Amino acid sequence: MKKLSFILFGALVLFLAGCVSTESDVENNNDSDANDTQDQEQAQGDTSISILGMSSEEDDLNILRDQLTNSGFDVTLDIQPDFGSFSAQRDAGNYDLSLNSWTTVTGNPDYAVRSLFTSDGDNSLFSDDEADRLIDLASTQLPDEYLDTYADLEQHIVFDQAYIAPLYTSYKAQGVNHEIMDESTIRLPKSRAAVWEDYSFNDESQNDSQPLLTHQAIGDLTSLDPIKGNDGSINTLNTNMYVRLVNLTDDDQVVSDGSLSRNHAIADGNQSYYFLLRDDIHFAAVDGDDAVDTGELVSAEDVTFSLERAKDRDSVPDHRTYSLHENMDTIEVVDDLNELESTETQDGTSIKEALEDGVDQSISTLTADKTEVDNANGVYQVVKVTTTEPFPQVLNYLAHQSAGIVSKDQVESINTFDVDSYDVNEDIAYGDQRTVTGAEENTLYASGPYIMVSKDDYEADFVKNPGYMEGTEHEPKISEVVVKFIQDTEAALAALRNEEIYVFNGVPENRYDTVEDDDSLTLQQSESNAVSYLAINMNEDKFADNLALRQAILYSINQDEFISFYQGNKMPAVSPVSPLVDTGLKLEPNQEEVERLLGEGE
Repeated sequence: MKKLSFILFGALVLFLAGCVSTESDVENNNDSDANDTQDQEQAQGDTSISILGMSSEEDDLNILRDQLTNSGFDVTLDIQPDFGSFSAQRDAGNYDLSLNSWTTVTGNPDYAVRSLFTSDGDNSLFSDDEADRLIDLASTQLPDEYLDTYADLEQHIVFDQAYIAPLYTSYKAQGVNHEIMDESTIRLPKSRAAVWEDYSFNDESQNDSQPLLTHQAIGDLTSLDPIKGNDGSINTLNTNMYVRLVNLTDDDQVVSDGSLSRNHAIADGNQSYYFLLRDDIHFAAVDGDDAVDTGELVSAEDVTFSLERAKDRDSVPDHRTYSLHENMDTIEVVDDLNELESTETQDGTSIKEALEDGVDQSISTLTADKTEVDNANGVYQVVKVTTTEPFPQVLNYLAHQSAGIVSKDQVESINTFDVDSYDVNEDIAYGDQRTVTGAEENTLYASGPYIMVSKDDYEADFVKNPGYMEGTEHEPKISEVVVKFIQDTEAALAALRNEEIYVFNGVPENRYDTVEDDDSLTLQQSESNAVSYLAINMNEDKFADNLALRQAILYSINQDEFISFYQGNKMPAVSPVSPLVDTGLKLEPNQEEVERLLGEGE
C-alpha cells in the first residue's frame, strides 16, 4: 500500500520526541551489552539540551525544565512569541527538543500516526522501517483487528526507540455566552472543527443583523487552499469554507449529514466507496464585502478534480496534506446505473439500494453532465473512490478539511504557474493569504457555508454562502462571522467575559472555574484527541546516534506533575494514538534508569 503520511492539525501541530521504556524494556536493556555501553559513553557528559516552545506554553516549558534539570540535564528554554516564529525555528532545525501538540482532527488512528511516524510523512519525525510496516498494516485492518498492531507501534516508537516523549492528553473546552447565543446550537465535536452553520443567537432576528464574534489564536494563515495547510491557523476556517463528501458527528462517526453527499455506501471488500451527490450547493464568490451565488453547481467534476489534486504530491507547491490521500487509487464519476445495481455491500444489499436509503427521491438516472442534474426528478451524480488496498479509514480522511471541494475552473484559472518553478514572491497561488488582505484580488470560491471576504492582522470576516443548501436545516443561520485573532488565552478569556467574543474555544484547564463562576457563561467540556509531546531533533547526531540519551529524556518525564498542575484536567498519554485506541501501555518516570543511562553513579 502506498505510504500515506499525514499533516497537522490539527490543531497546532508538531511533536516532540523523546521516549521512555517499560519495565520489561529496561530489563532487556540491562541485559544487552555493547550497544548500551556505547550509548552510555556517548550520553555521559552530553547533557546540555535546549527546548523550543511558544510563550503560550510557558507553564509546560517550566515543568519540563525542572524535570529534566532534576535528572541531570543542563536545560535552556527557547521561548518564541508566536506560532510563526516557533515554526520558523523548528523548520530550520534550531532546537534539540520541541514542545508540540497533535490533534487527530479526523477521528481515526491512522491520521494520528501517519504524518508523524512514517519515513515519508508530511511532518515526519524520524525514518524507521518497522514503524512504516506497522502503520501500513494497521491501515488495512478493522478496529477489532488493529488494537494489537497499534500497541506494537506504540511500544516500538516510544519505549523501544524513544523517538518521542509524551506529556499528556488534553480535554476540549469552550466558553459560550448563553445570554447572547443559543448554547444548544453551539456544538463541541471531539474532532471536527466548529460547525458555524448551526450557530444561532437567542434572538433569532439577530441572525441576519448581527455578526457572530468568535476567535482563534493564530492570525497568520498558512493557505486558504485546503490541501496546502493542516494546522491551527486554517483548520476551522477551511472546514467552514469548503464542503466535503462526508462529515464527522460530535463523537467521530462518519455520516453524510450536512455534506455534499445525500448518502454514501461501501462495496463489499472495503475498497470501493460510492457517494450520491446533492444538487443544492453552489460556489460562492466575493464581490466587495459581500458573497454572491455564482450559480455554479458543486459537481462531480469538481469532486474528482479536488481529490485528484489532494492525493498528488506535485499538484501544488508546498503540498502539506497529500499523505492523507495517497491511499486513493482512482476517483471517477459513475454514469452507468447497472454498476450500482450489480455491486453489493458487505450485507448483500446493492449499492443503489444503500445510496437510496433515507433519500426522498430514488435514483432513476445518472449523469456526468452537471447541467442535467435534477435530484427532485431522480437525476443524480455519483462519485466512486477506489483505494489502493482495503482501507476503511479513508472515510475519515474524506471528512478532513484537506478533502474540501474546490472549483476546478476557478483553481485552474489562478494556478497557471509551473509548480516546479513556483516563486512565492512573484506567483499568486489560489488560497494565498494575500488575496484576502487587500494586497491582491480576492479570488476565493467557497463550496461551504461561509466565505472569507477580508482579513487584517486582527480579524477575518466571513459571510454566508447564499447558494448553500438554501431552505434546508443545514443552511447557515447567521449571516456573518467575525474571527478575532487573540493569541493569549487570558486575553481571549477576558474578551469572552467582556462580550467582545461570544464563543471561546480553548478555555485552559486552570481557568474552567472562571467560566463556571460567571453567570452569563456556560462551560462546555469533552475529551479531545489532542496530545502534547516532546519531539527530539533526530537530524542531530547527538540524538540520532544515541538511544541512551533519548531514553534518558523520556524517562525523566513525570506526567502526574502535569496533571496535578492542571488540577486533574489532563489525561495520561503514550502517543497520539492514546485518545483513540486503548493499547494498555503507560509511561512511568524512572530516575534510577535515567542515572544509569547518563552514566551517573558508575
